[in-house]
Formats: sequence, structure tokens, C-alpha cells
Amino acid sequence: MTETIKTTPNSILRSKLFWVGVLYFAEGFPLGAFFDIFPVHFRQQGINLRDIGFMSLLSITWSIKFLWAPAIDHYRHHRRWMFTANIVMAAVMGLFAIYAEFGPWVWVAIAIFTALSATNDIAIDGYTIEFLNRQEYGLANGFRIGFYRAGMLGAGFVLIASDYIGWSGAYILAALMLVAIAFACLAAPKEMPRKDKADTTLVAEFKTLISHPAIFAPALLLFAGLFFGATAGKIFAKDVHQYLAAALITGSLLVAFFTRNMAKEKSVASVFKGPMFGTFLEMTQRPYFLPIVLFILIFKLADTSIGFMIKPFWVDAGFSAQEIGLVSVNIGLVLSIAGGLAGGWFTDKVGIFHGLWILGLTQAVSNLGYVWAASVIPHVDVTLPILFEHRALLYSASAVESFTQGLGTGAFLAFLMAIVNKRRAATEYAVFSSIFALSRAVAGWAGGYGAENFGYADFFILTFLLGLPAYLLLPWVKKMLEYSENWRDDDDQPPASEKA
Repeated sequence: MTETIKTTPNSILRSKLFWVGVLYFAEGFPLGAFFDIFPVHFRQQGINLRDIGFMSLLSITWSIKFLWAPAIDHYRHHRRWMFTANIVMAAVMGLFAIYAEFGPWVWVAIAIFTALSATNDIAIDGYTIEFLNRQEYGLANGFRIGFYRAGMLGAGFVLIASDYIGWSGAYILAALMLVAIAFACLAAPKEMPRKDKADTTLVAEFKTLISHPAIFAPALLLFAGLFFGATAGKIFAKDVHQYLAAALITGSLLVAFFTRNMAKEKSVASVFKGPMFGTFLEMTQRPYFLPIVLFILIFKLADTSIGFMIKPFWVDAGFSAQEIGLVSVNIGLVLSIAGGLAGGWFTDKVGIFHGLWILGLTQAVSNLGYVWAASVIPHVDVTLPILFEHRALLYSASAVESFTQGLGTGAFLAFLMAIVNKRRAATEYAVFSSIFALSRAVAGWAGGYGAENFGYADFFILTFLLGLPAYLLLPWVKKMLEYSENWRDDDDQPPASEKA
């Protein structure tokens, strides 16, 4: 079976893309507020850097959102979750506008803000996957990338406004924006009705799982692995977390592989509809799950492994911070958004499978531009002028890498959306996102060692080669896309062993 490509009437597609833009602006704005507004305000108040640095620990809620994603899948009403989360976040901003004194209450308020923002993300991702057809995921992800960034820039606008209207005024402005966002989310098209089926209760789920430890083990190990991977560097040593997370996720996959036949037992069939571990358990029993997880881990390694070393290379090549910010950050952001739109359009035209491998290859090949630049441009004294040809070469390498990074991201996000069961879209997408985040964190951490030991040019060649092993897994990727295409959107996905 080959992937079927259908078309959507232009008026309907434009309407859907409009709502995708609204929702992902709503997702990006709170994140921008956390990373841009709070640190600047607190530092201007004279808060020490240690306390401001501690605030980054509260960002853990975005990493572990898969913990409560099952609740949103269970109760649904995504728009109500969005509305409530944004209204309460607006109230938190109002609190900052009223109380100027810094104290312990600040950490509680920010923790509530980040938890609500993560909840908002879960609801938006789940709603969007349900809202769109499979053939619309590509272009929609292009809009998603662009408007998510626009939401973060909206927070930057509030930061700029603080110089003119003061911090109280800035927080009031942010609160008003969040209220407007809340009502905009509530005005989105109503969720499609779903066949109402009685799920296993949480108590019944635990009783069944405890009595079948071989079934419980893969879900528990995957659950724990995602948690430790998500919290890497935030609680204990980053490398310890990453090794432990990798071991636990690997263990979950191995246990799932050797216990697949147990899923056929009628005594445990109800567990697959459980409100907590049901989704995690069903995913580990799904056909092709092992190679798909491996594919998610390594598909964007070429991109993620080079990413953290690009800025240091610019610095060592003698470029100023202003030039790096303009070319590599600002222009790079614009090109990345353009690449996401182009990649999404291309993916919708040729299908997710073809878009994935073609655009993924361009993503890896673009790293060779930095190989060329690193081979030609010497490490120089910052007081010496940079040759025109060196500047042109690095500008070109940056432009190509940024654009192709957007191309690959658009196709990759469409793939993640396509392989989740819509009825549990919020949880499954959060799980796959966390698996990818673990890969990104490990790649960034290892990149420093690679560049330090091999030098920039050799390391950049290595990043290109890291993008190739994923192509060995394409046969399973194709099978998974075909398998998921047959899922009924209005029903539960049955255990893999019953469907295969």
C-alpha cells in the first residue's frame, strides 16, 4: 500500500491554517515570556544571578508534560484547557503587575505559569492533530513553526514596551494579550465528536498491571526513561541523567519486544484503554515501535549535533556578536521559517514518506557547507579584518543550513503527527517529542567533546555522517506510515498484537 495523497479545498485549508497560526502563537507567547521577560525584570530589580539561574529549573514542566497529558486525552475539551490555562496565566501576570517585591511567592507563581503553559501546549498539540487531515500536516507545520516564533517575538515586544510603560504596564499588557489569546483559542472550531467508550478506571488499571508485571514493565521503564531524559541537567548531573534515560528507554523496548505475545491475553486487554499507563503500554506493543523510536532518535542528528557548535565556530572565526546575531540568529530564523513553509508544502505534495527522506537528506548535506567554511577560514585574531570571501562563504553556509533545517523540521513534525493515534494524540505526541528532546540534548552535550577533540572541520563531517544511518530504517518508517493510515480516527487503536 502506498501513501494516499488527497487535496483539501483551498477555502477550508486557509481556515485551518489560520487557526493553526492562532494556536501556535498562543503556544509560543508564554515560552517567550518565561525566557525573555522574567529574567530581564528580575535582574533589573537587582536579583542575583544564582536566583535567576534557579528559575531555569522551573522550565522542567515543559519537559515532563507527558506526565499529565493522559488527563487531557481522557477528558478532552482541548479548547477549555487552553482557555483556562491562558486565563490563569493572565492572572499570574496581573499578580506581577501589582506586587513589585521579589520573594518566595515569585517561584510559586512562575511554577504555576510554566505548568499552565505546558498544559496549554499539550492541549494545542492534541487539538491540532485531531483538527487536521493527514495530508495537511506538512504545510500546517510550516505555519506552526512560523507563528510559534511569532508568539515568542510577541513576548519580546512586551519586553521592549517595558522601557516606555514600566514593568507594571508591561505585565498588564502581557495579561491582556493572554486574555485575548484565551478567547481566541475558545473561538476555534469545536472538537470533532468521538465515539464514547468506557475506559478502564485508574484503580482497575493499576490492579491489572501489578498482577501482570511483564506487561507493566515496558510502560514503567519507558515512563521513567522519558522522565530522566527530560530532567537531564536540571536536577542532577546531565550526563548521569542521559545515560540513565537511555538505559531505561532501551530496557522498555527490549521488554516490550520479548513480551509482545502477552498482549493477546484477554485479561489484560482492558489495560490498553487505561487512563495513565494505557497509552505508554500500547505504544511499546505497537508493530515497528522499536525501529521508529530509533529513527526518531537519529533522524535529526545531523542537525542537532551541529547546532550547538555553530556559534562557537563563528566566534573562533573572528566574527562579532552583532554580526552573529544578525546573520546566524535573525536572518537564520527567517530562513528557517521559510524552510518550514517550503518543506511543509513539499511534504503535502509528495507525501510524508518521500518528504521525510528527501528533505532529511538536504538537511544533512547542508552541513557540508560548514565543513568547507571550517576548512578554509582560519582561527583569527578578532582585531584583524575578515576577508570578503571568508565572510561570503560563512554567510552562505549559514543561510543554506538554516533553510534546510526548516525543510527537515517541517517534514519531521508531519511524520510525528501522522504516527499518533488521534484519540490519544496529546499523550503520544508528548512522548515522541520527549524522545526526540532526549536525542537533541545528548547530541548537543556530545558536540562539545567532538569539536574539541576533532576540530571543527572534522567534526562537521562527522555530523553529516550521523544523518545517514536513519536511512537504513526507512522500510520500517514506510510500514509505520501505512499502518497508521488505516487507524480509525473515531475509535481506540487496538493492541498491536490483535491488529497485526
